[in-house]
Formats: sequence, structure tokens, C-alpha cells
Amino acid sequence: MRVPLSWLREYVDLPATETGRDVQEKLISVGLEVETVEQLGADLKGPLVVGQVLTIEELEGFKKPIRFCTVDVGQANGTGEPQEVVCGARNFAVGDKVVVVLPGAVLPGGFAISARKTYGKTSHGMICSADELGMGDDGSKGIIVLPPEHEVGTDAIELLELVDEVLDIAVTPDRGYCLSMRGVARETAIAYGLPLRDPALIDVPAPNAFGYPVQVADPFGCDRFTARTVSGLDPEAHSPIWLKRRLQKAGMRPISLAVDVTNYVMLELGQPLHAYDRSRVQGTIGVRRAEAGERLTTLDGVTRTLDAADLVITDDRGPIGLAGVMGGANTEIDDTEGTTTEVVVEAAHFDALSIARTARRHKLASEASRRFERGVDPQAASAAAQRTVDLLVLLAGGTADAGVTEVIAPPAPRTITIPANHPDKVAGVEYGRETVVRRLQEVGCDVYGQDELIVTVPSWRPDLTDPNDLAEEVIRLEGYENLPSTLPKPPAGRGLTERQRLHRRIGRALAGAGYVEALNYPFIGEQVLDDLGIEADDPRRTVVTLVNPLSDEEPALRTTLLPGLLGALRRNDGRGSHDLALFETGLVFRPTGEEQVPVRLPVDRRPTDEELAGLDTALPRQPRRAAVVLAGAREQSGWWGKGRPGDWADAVEAARAVAREAGVALTVRADQHAPWHPGRCAALYAEVDGAETLVGHAGELHPRVVKALHLPERTCAMEVELDLLERAGNGPARAPRISSFPVATQDVALVVDRFVPHADVEAALREGAGELLESIRLFDVYENAEQLGEGKKSLAYALRFRAGDRTLTVDEASAARDAAVALAGERTGAVLRS
Repeated sequence: MRVPLSWLREYVDLPATETGRDVQEKLISVGLEVETVEQLGADLKGPLVVGQVLTIEELEGFKKPIRFCTVDVGQANGTGEPQEVVCGARNFAVGDKVVVVLPGAVLPGGFAISARKTYGKTSHGMICSADELGMGDDGSKGIIVLPPEHEVGTDAIELLELVDEVLDIAVTPDRGYCLSMRGVARETAIAYGLPLRDPALIDVPAPNAFGYPVQVADPFGCDRFTARTVSGLDPEAHSPIWLKRRLQKAGMRPISLAVDVTNYVMLELGQPLHAYDRSRVQGTIGVRRAEAGERLTTLDGVTRTLDAADLVITDDRGPIGLAGVMGGANTEIDDTEGTTTEVVVEAAHFDALSIARTARRHKLASEASRRFERGVDPQAASAAAQRTVDLLVLLAGGTADAGVTEVIAPPAPRTITIPANHPDKVAGVEYGRETVVRRLQEVGCDVYGQDELIVTVPSWRPDLTDPNDLAEEVIRLEGYENLPSTLPKPPAGRGLTERQRLHRRIGRALAGAGYVEALNYPFIGEQVLDDLGIEADDPRRTVVTLVNPLSDEEPALRTTLLPGLLGALRRNDGRGSHDLALFETGLVFRPTGEEQVPVRLPVDRRPTDEELAGLDTALPRQPRRAAVVLAGAREQSGWWGKGRPGDWADAVEAARAVAREAGVALTVRADQHAPWHPGRCAALYAEVDGAETLVGHAGELHPRVVKALHLPERTCAMEVELDLLERAGNGPARAPRISSFPVATQDVALVVDRFVPHADVEAALREGAGELLESIRLFDVYENAEQLGEGKKSLAYALRFRAGDRTLTVDEASAARDAAVALAGERTGAVLRS
């Protein structure tokens, strides 16, 4: 919300010495986010005056039309003689009043004006456009043509209100009333302790039976609808300069008088309005839900197919507006033809949730929907309609019809019971009853009672619903900076849980292995699941869909970490980083279908354990996972030797690194599981609660997935479930024992069938070797049909034996090795390679 300081002063008598920076500091102290204070015209210097065009000479022989003009600027040039000016604009004629800047002036941006020769003539100044004066978009092209009533020689800086300060306020969703001058003025008056001149406190005639007919079929969606009619408008009337300038400073473009007036009142009171050309409205104005498939062409020229949940304004033909969002083109006031002489003014109050959903559904955010979805004061509708009527009568010479239509389904006043000392308990500061009552009254509440206060919330504060909301109002107005700073006293013995320690160890292990952590948003869309090749019946297809997603393209919570990581890898690869290894640990969301509807917890007491447990039943299962993705070189080449690209084995090794931190040994088996390559996919198993359990997958991605997601060739990935690894682990990590006795190393090469998994051979060797085996490592895989036989391969292992209490003899190490080889031969058919 852009708030011109000159406009704000109309409602609050600020000290004359107060600057925009001073007001910014005060508003920040009461909780408003004033981002910047824009200094309009700070570098502007006159003379800048009103002039009248006397003559125009068209200069020939140039690439673009050029005009040599004489302009009467009165005594502003010191001589009273006509000022000679060269100008390229074409939107003015002899006799028009224009804005002229004379030599010696400085325009915004430090542009100094002096007499200079151009196009064969000497130009003593400029005829100015709105853009050259820093006024913003005034809706017209070319120079400014002023109304004829302004006298020649008048100071245009003051006339056009070019010098001002504008506060840019970031209004949070709970403070929708501050999307108006009325709301910001209220906060300013409270901050300064000054009275407020409320612009909504005007005389409004009572409703009668002579107003324009209105029928509201959905009182829940529209609980208040005020209609007023103004006739006899001058179709040639234009918005005065002061009105245009206030709209421009507030960030809106002047359009036509009727539209400008409705926008002005919206900015002033916070109530969106709409003006219909009465000659284009046929019959009764209605409010109802749309019929599925109905179509409406809105003011932006787009024909929209309506949803059954959309709230629409209708006449006898059908929809003429999308309620609370945008009007329809078929009842638009057409300022280009200048034929509108009678308008119907609509000031209504619509359901905030309905408007928000309609605006999002049609991707049609507007100034009106922005206010309705944050909460508009329903009791301001009639005052806003009256203010609009008054301005149209004043500025366009119209006549207000006696008929006043008002359809109301008033809600009951909202009251909150709160102990008088409740803000004291929340803040840890003793405010006292008088301070609490005074502050609540300042925000518009009616307060009764002594120790127990009964507070009636004002209609413009829909965000005040609970005792803690009222406590927050007291605390913010008394000043957050006045709250005492106290250090919390944590009880002894608290620290990271074992689960947290495990996750940190895993992160450090992956970072030590060369992976870079990438934190991604936990949102996905259905398209990425298609790209990953996930089947329709896969559990990963069952997602939790958000009611209010950040992006309509990603409305669901992730069921796997891979989409975010692969997206990060694709972006970095596209920006020139081709050797990538990324990891992420985080939650995925896997609904079971048994989730319950959550209950709303109380705020006046601590929820019970049963109530908190009830919330948990509404949540989907949220296992924590770890995932890695890698592409490009895993080891760089250089003078030390050749590098190598990352492959599926690196993804499997990343899983082993994660499992080692949990004290778990993984069993690796071939598998087929999207999105991995069917011939290069490993299923990862661990013993969980006494049973072998699938904990994840690793390998190279399927070529179709790589192509669909635009990834580098041979991209690999791994994903494991950390919660299962934690259950499979043997508790807290223990420091390794360091033996003082030497290790005995025995190497064996075993010939097995080509399709026998290495994991099965290793498991048999480990079991057969017994307790003396310290470690086992596969260091070579060899295939040669001539030496080994058709369909055979050789697996070479390094076995390390060690005893904790003695030095092993050669016979002991050899016996352990032979036992290992024997069991491997029995289980897998392995034969010791000669």
C-alpha cells in the first residue's frame, strides 16, 4: 500500500515538522512494515509553469514530425514575451494549456534545462510530459494538456503536487484494513496519540424501496449489497488533477472519471466498488453462484469459463461480473465514446475465502480481490457508496437518485472474553487494566467488565478472534521494544536426540565424500511423477495436495526427494557446472488413507495430550530420507592420472556410507524400480527388527527419465529411508577399538556363475570366516571366457583377520580363509581360482 504523506495529513493532524522518515519510524513501532519512503520531486527545481500555446509551426525535412511553438507563460520568464519551444509531441493544439519548464530549471533525474539550438531553431525550455516530471503513467501519450481554467504563469509544481513523500507499506495478510488510507491513518493516530478524522463517518440515507432492484441468492457469499444510482453525468467531465495525482502516487493509473472515483474511494476507505453503465444493465442485478460452464468476458478482454464455486454478479442476460474480482466487459463504462450519463454504483461485501479461491482459480488477481481476501469492513459499504455518489455529483454534475438499495444479512457482533491481566501474562510485563482497556479501545474495540473483560471486536478487524489476538494488540501498541529481554534457562541434560545425531553424522559423511547439500522446496506436481516413469498404482503417486499451494504447477507434497534434487542438478548443469554430486536429507509425505480430520486446538489453555495426539492422527506418515544425485566426473583427471565418470557403483557406495553411520550393513541386490535403469538398479536391504527389509534403491537413471527431465547422460541417484536405518542400527555410535596386534591379510579369487550376486558371495565369506574376520573388500571383478569358461566371472576379495588378544599365526589365518571359501562354495557354487 502506497500512502502519500500529503493525503495522510487530511485524516491526522501531524506536526508540520514531521517527515516521511519520522512517520515511518512511528508506524514500524506499532507493527507495520514500512519498506521505503519515496521522495517525490526531491531533485525538482523550477521555474515550471502553466503556459498557453499561441502558435504552432510544423518543421519539414526531418525524420520525425517536429513543431516550433510559441507559448504564453505570463511573467514567469521575466519579460512577458511568448516563449519559443521546439516540441515533437502531437497531442496538443493552439489554445491548449500545457506545462512548460523554463531555462534554469532541473527536472527529476538531474536533467538541467537550458536554451539550446535544435532542428534549426532555438528552444527556450520544454513542453513537458507526465513521464518527464516523474508523475508516472497518467493513461495518456504525449505532453500534459491541462484543463482550461488554470491561469497562465501558475506554478505547476504546486498545481501538479509534484513534491511529496510516499510511504510504501508491505501489508501482511492479517492487517487487511491497512490497505486503505483510513486504516493507515488509524494506526498513525494511535502511534502519535492524536485524534482520527474517520472518512467513513458521513451521513448516509436510509435504504428505501425506490433503489435499483437487487436480488442476492447467496447470502453467505454476499452478506451486504448496496446499490446507488447517479444520473445526469456530464460525459465530457474528466478527473481533476488532485484526484489523478493521488491515484498516481498510490500506484494506480487514471482511466476515466467514474472509474477513478471508485478507485479513489477504495483507496480511501478500503471498500472495493464497481460502477456499471446503467444503460447496459438489463433488469435486476443479482448475486449467485455460477453455473458450471457459464462464460464471462471480463474487463481485461479475456473470456473465462466459470466454475460452479465462483460468485458472480448477474442481470437478466446472465453474468456481468466476477464478484469481488473484476467486472464484465458488457456493462463497462466506455470512456472512449463518452456516452455514459447514468451509472449504478455497487458496494458489496463478499466472503473472503470465496473471492480468494476465485481469483486463484482464474489467475486473476486485482486490487479488489486483494482486499476482499484479506477482509473488508462490511459496515463501510454504505459509506463508500455515499462517498462515491458525492464525488460523482461534485465532479461530473450528476444528480443522486433518491432510491437506496441495501440488501443485508448482518452477522452477529463478535465478542471475546479475556481476563484483564491476560496481556500481562503473555508479555511478562505488568500493563494494568487501564492500559489494556485503553489500547483495545484505540483499535476500535468496545470493552466492558472489570477483572473479566468482554470485548466486542470492530467490524474492520476480522483477524481478532482469540484472547491472544487482543493481547498482541496491547503488546504491539505498548511497544515490542519495551519487552524485557530474558535468557531462557534450559534444563540440564538436554541436547540432540540420537535421531538428530544420526542425521548430522550422515550429512557430514556425505559432505566428506564430496557431495554438496541442496535444500529444496518439498512441493511437486503430477508431471514430474510422469517424467520419472512412476506407474499409476505406485504408492508414490498418492500425494497430499495443498489447499493453498505456492504454485499451481506444484500443488502436492513430495513423496520422494528425487524431483527436487534432480531439478537442482539440471539447473546447475545448465549454468555450466557439469561435474555434480548433490545430497539432501528431509521428510517425504506418504499418506495412508487413514488420516483423521484435525480438530482446532484451544488457545486459552495448553492442549491436552489427547488433543495433541488427535492432531497426529490427521498427519500423513512422514519418514525422513536421504538421497544423492550425481553426474559428470567423479574423479578429475590430471598429472596424477586419468579421472573417471560417476556411475551406479558410486550411488551404491553413497548408500553404504549412509548405512555405516547408522552401524548397518547393507545387502545389495539387482532390481527393477522406477526411475532407475532396469539393468543398473540396486535394491538396498537391511535387517530391521529381525527381518530383512527394503530400505532404498540406488543406481543409474533410466534413459527415458534422463531425456524427459533434460539431465546429463548417465545421471545416477540413490535414496534410502533413514528411519529404517536407525531402527536397524545398533544404537549410539561407538568409537572403534584399536588393536595393538598386527593384521593378517589373505586374498582369495573365486569363480562363480556370471549372474551370482557379489553380495551373496560376500555374505557367505563373512559368515564362514568367523569372529577373526575384521573386514572384507571386493577389489577386482574379471571376466574371460577362455580362462574362466563361458558364463563365469572371477571375484577377488581381500580378507583382513585380527585377534584382539594375540598375534594370529599363519595357520589360524589360513584356516579362517579356507572355512570362508568352503561356505561360499557350498552356498553359491564358488570355486577357488587357480
